[in-house]
Amino acid sequence: MTTTNPPHTGHAAGEAADSNAAEVRRSTSGRGVVDVAALIGAVGAAVSVTSLLTTRLILLDNVGSFMVIAYLLFLVFYGVVVLLMEQNGGTVQDRLASVAMHSMAAVTLIALSFVIVFTVWEGRDALPHLNFFTQDLQLAGPLDPLDVGGIVHAIVGTLIEITIALLIVVPLGLTGAVYLNEARGPLARFVRTVVEAMTALPAILAGLFILASVILTLGADKSGLAAGLAISVMMLPIIIRAADVVVRLVPGSLREASFALGAPRWRTAWHIVLPTARSGLTTAVLLGTARGIGETSPVLITAGFGSSLSFNPTSGPMVSLPLLTFVLSHSPERTMVARAFGAGAVLLVLVVVLFGLARTLGGRAPGELSARAQRNRARESERDRARFDARRRSSAQSSAR
Repeated sequence: MTTTNPPHTGHAAGEAADSNAAEVRRSTSGRGVVDVAALIGAVGAAVSVTSLLTTRLILLDNVGSFMVIAYLLFLVFYGVVVLLMEQNGGTVQDRLASVAMHSMAAVTLIALSFVIVFTVWEGRDALPHLNFFTQDLQLAGPLDPLDVGGIVHAIVGTLIEITIALLIVVPLGLTGAVYLNEARGPLARFVRTVVEAMTALPAILAGLFILASVILTLGADKSGLAAGLAISVMMLPIIIRAADVVVRLVPGSLREASFALGAPRWRTAWHIVLPTARSGLTTAVLLGTARGIGETSPVLITAGFGSSLSFNPTSGPMVSLPLLTFVLSHSPERTMVARAFGAGAVLLVLVVVLFGLARTLGGRAPGELSARAQRNRARESERDRARFDARRRSSAQSSAR
């Protein structure tokens, strides 16, 4: 006896098979030749229509307005082309979002490249001279050529001031971040509110605060130390805020495991939380350093402007690279302007070097140890094994007796 499927069951199965066969997997990986052609066609159409609009109808001669209108028309044309090709609204949204993100990344990269290239190009006359990196401006006048004088005093001043600031803000910033995450109560909420408000503090106010509290009230001289204090006021809230976000990302299970083993709260924070968040904390310090190393007004107010080399941060003016760039760029002499752009280029290189050193020293992932740390861990393991073996032999001898 044979049985046959009901007609409605077979019909439903056929419809399901047809729907599965008709479904096409949408790839979100690369772009093919057709997609590239659609991009090029949309760009050409947008530029052509924008040229027609700005020359015949709107009559605009502003390059910025032209680019904005062309970009908006490009998005419209590209969306229409993708819709005609794919017949899928989700694909259109995906392609438009991808194009928008790549466009923003390209604009950021172009702007950064323009700043770097323009600075180096304008300082090309000063950078090839060796004296530019070994002399100060004490004997160089506005009319002297570029083979006289340099910016070594500004380089030294920048390094001394940022070192003073880092010595102050790194322990305070990391301690403040740990306190905001480990402590509870109204005081922690108040500190968090103050830190968030100080992240938008104008730089001139930080300089005026140190001027009023340290120089005018305590009678200290304008110096690199005062400038370092002013820079630390700018860096501290940024480091605390960024480190606070990083410490929050440490899994709570790690803290719970440490507490379950009997570790106190301070030991958990020192041995568990901070090492786990080391890479992110390094980024937080870098963000604060980038803010502080480029400040001009606090240094001008608290350290003054000098043209001679000084290694003493406690007395006398101490100029920095941003301040030297600011002052020399206002000179009507071409040689001084070249020195200003040369100082700006050196500041860019100095920032890159500092960031590279910070990433190398503190940017390892959680659990990743340096070669020295691995050797120390191996020696500690050998000592532990020797101690356990001695204890085992002692227990065996005691049992034998």
